[in-house]
Amino acid sequence: MTKPEIEFQAGPAPTELVIKDIVEGSGQEAVPGGTVEVHYVGVEFDTGAEFDSSWTRGESITFPLRGLIQGWQDGIPGMKVGGRRQLTIPPELAYGPAGGGHQLSGKTLVFVIDLLNAN
Repeated sequence: MTKPEIEFQAGPAPTELVIKDIVEGSGQEAVPGGTVEVHYVGVEFDTGAEFDSSWTRGESITFPLRGLIQGWQDGIPGMKVGGRRQLTIPPELAYGPAGGGHQLSGKTLVFVIDLLNAN
């Protein structure tokens, strides 16, 4: 797979997690609290500006879901290895309301995630 292009979404930001499968995987399924290996790109919903990308760093990343923002904990389980999924995550499920101390606090975030491994 190659680095995804995230299409700008018109209209108001969603207030709940939006899960959209771009490619259905056929491998092992990610489970709540499991460990996943992913490639991902993250952009701000409002501007489309990229703030993080494992593709740009040139390597995938492996981590336990329980250590991630709630939108990933809720949005990755059920995804299968080989799949590509887009998550649109409101601030409450990301880095909290504006003024929360994180540079992304108060922002709706869009991630496109490729699931490479799950256990």
